[in-house]
Amino acid sequence: MAKRDYYEILGISKNATEDDIKRSYRKLAKKHHPDANPDNKEEASEKFKEVSEAYEVLMDKNKRATYDRFGHPGMGETFGSGGFNMGRDFTHFEDLSELFEGLFGGSSIFDFFSGRTRTGFRERERTQVIRGGDIRVNIKLSLEEVARGVKKKIKLKRYEKCGSCNGTGAEKGVGLITCPECEGRGQVAKTSSGFFGVIQTITACSRCGGTGKVIKKPCKVCKGTGRVKKDAIISVRIPAGISEGNYIPLRGEGHAGPNNGPKGDLIVVVEEKKHPKFERHGSDIVFRIVISYTTAVLGGKIEVPTLNGKVSLNIPHGTESGKLFRLKGQGLPHLNFSRRGDEYVEVKIWVPGKTSAEEKELLKQLEKISKEPPKNA
Repeated sequence: MAKRDYYEILGISKNATEDDIKRSYRKLAKKHHPDANPDNKEEASEKFKEVSEAYEVLMDKNKRATYDRFGHPGMGETFGSGGFNMGRDFTHFEDLSELFEGLFGGSSIFDFFSGRTRTGFRERERTQVIRGGDIRVNIKLSLEEVARGVKKKIKLKRYEKCGSCNGTGAEKGVGLITCPECEGRGQVAKTSSGFFGVIQTITACSRCGGTGKVIKKPCKVCKGTGRVKKDAIISVRIPAGISEGNYIPLRGEGHAGPNNGPKGDLIVVVEEKKHPKFERHGSDIVFRIVISYTTAVLGGKIEVPTLNGKVSLNIPHGTESGKLFRLKGQGLPHLNFSRRGDEYVEVKIWVPGKTSAEEKELLKQLEKISKEPPKNA
């Protein structure tokens, strides 16, 4: 019998995202779990394995690409001649750990297939380590740097793997011994009864953390932690159009984890310096300029600055104070888009605080010949 299409099994389209796939699988896995179907556990178990096989393929980018191109025949090399084996081939148990918590009297999803997956689970537990912490740094940018994008170098101190012990935390050659608690297996087991018979629950050894080894003689350089603090210089590319409060995560550039644990991330948070001329509003900027009374009345051309240099702006006659002029495309680029914002020039009319006798006489003459302003002005 031909196998059903993986997308059809999960009830999703071929352009489904990882979130779509995960959401559908969680719903179907819970629906077809044997404990949720006490009157038909055998059929439910087969359906559970079917949706799990579809999930395993579609959540893996490489497997999904192979399946999209060759269909089920392409999975033969992936899963072997015997086809998909839940215990051997399923690698996403962690995605269901919360969903199935308590379904076996406090046991987890790992227990459901423990009779067939102990080897795979043991490998995961033995490599269980502590991830290094993240580092957060703030970086200040000028508006000009935001406009064009910039590459910055960040100096920081972080924990890195100890070179003396190669991250083990133990003196080279004599520092590590077999864990007496688990006898080097890296895990401890206890059994309980379930509907499949005796279920064995395997967990990482609390004494050695699942490594099977404990430190007898700590490294003198790192004092047994497997890491030392060092200075580092990290380069980061800041994209054009970024805003205050945006952040850039640099994966694996944080602290090294203890005892060869994976590195955390470096989180670069953007701050903006206040600009002496421009005021930012999203991708638009505002520039305020004072013009003379005569320019406002008669009109004329003025020079205004932009982020790309000075440009000429035509002021029409009769311009009122507070008038906004738009310079299209002279603002900031939109983040991740090719479009740019605009620059708005706000004009204010300059009124002199002191006037000479001659100026006063001329203004009085002007007042006599000028039209009266509107009554609602």
